[in-house]
Amino acid sequence: MTAMSPAPEAIVPEPEAGEPKARDLRSWLPTVRDTVVAIVLALAVGAFLIAISDDDVIEAIGNLFSNPGSFFVYAGDILRYSVRAVWDAYSALVDGAVGSGSSLQRTLERSAPLICAGLGVTIAFRAGLFNIGATGQMLVGALAAGYVGFTYDLPPGIHLLAAIAAGLVASAIWGGIVGVLKAQTGAHEVITTIMLNQVARFTVLYFLAKEAFQRPGSDNLLSPPVADNATYPTLFGLHLGIPVALLAAVGVWWLLERSRLGFEMRAVGASPEASRTAGMSIAKVYIATMAIAGLLSGLAITMTLLGLQQSVTDQVVGSVGFDAITVALLGRATPFGTVLAGLLFGALSAGGLGMQTSAGVPPELIQVVQALIVLFVAAPALIRGLGRFRRRRKPATAEPKGAAA
Repeated sequence: MTAMSPAPEAIVPEPEAGEPKARDLRSWLPTVRDTVVAIVLALAVGAFLIAISDDDVIEAIGNLFSNPGSFFVYAGDILRYSVRAVWDAYSALVDGAVGSGSSLQRTLERSAPLICAGLGVTIAFRAGLFNIGATGQMLVGALAAGYVGFTYDLPPGIHLLAAIAAGLVASAIWGGIVGVLKAQTGAHEVITTIMLNQVARFTVLYFLAKEAFQRPGSDNLLSPPVADNATYPTLFGLHLGIPVALLAAVGVWWLLERSRLGFEMRAVGASPEASRTAGMSIAKVYIATMAIAGLLSGLAITMTLLGLQQSVTDQVVGSVGFDAITVALLGRATPFGTVLAGLLFGALSAGGLGMQTSAGVPPELIQVVQALIVLFVAAPALIRGLGRFRRRRKPATAEPKGAAA
């Protein structure tokens, strides 16, 4: 009996050089599509709200109901007034965001802290943590950076670096506290960050009432302005915090995608138990992640305090701390996406002033649009989840063995 010859090995064609890159690009297309659709839908709902709040539209609607016989006349008025109101509002939004050099400058200046704070939330997301404490981290960083900025008299450059370093260290420590509590006691980071936000606020109020932090001749809780040597220099009218924010995004990308710590963060975020089994220190990852998140929040507040506002108050952070969560969500917890989301929200914030002054649209509408963007970004995942739920509830039918579920 002759021996059977071995079956020939299956020949698998090697992928072309550009195929992996093209596959990666195609995998991003659904995300980009969903995000664009979310923004368009949010703007559409915002247009509806603008239209129904316009005085001329409201008057035309009242005339329509009081005189139904002239339906087509008043319906035409409603349509004409609505289109005019929406056009005026969104034209003012675009002009206020990018319509001139000063508008573009204002947009970039408002985007820089959003990008950095959003990166702090993004890096926590990748490690499976929800950092709601950017506000508290920024407040503590402002206190430290402001104190160095208005107390000491250092040479130019050195003074700025010292103030930035003080803000980064203080914010990193404040964020690291959350990581320690999570690693050592299991305390949920959402609870601890919310509580530490309040602790940070009242800590700032306490110090602002002290003579060392009180502005001379003022009874308000306001610090002296930081020295000129401790402020970001400007180039073509823009302070250098803006390119620093972009460099921070590149640094976060490298950390997450090219470093060992970043690999551990992503692994722990995907499965803490599997990471522990593989020999990774979950405690180290939690502490390092929250410390880095705090550091990025501290970098964000330096761009406000040392670039724009230049005095410490309990309101120095504004809404940036919580807007950073929205930026990270819209950016899909990626550094590049966070930069784009930060630029978008900076444009909405700057353009909202133009809408208010030129078109008489209330500034709260911009916050509604921002909330709707996040809502519609989350909607596709919700719809897919409902679809899977319906498929699971569908009565079982006989299927051939090996058929896909």
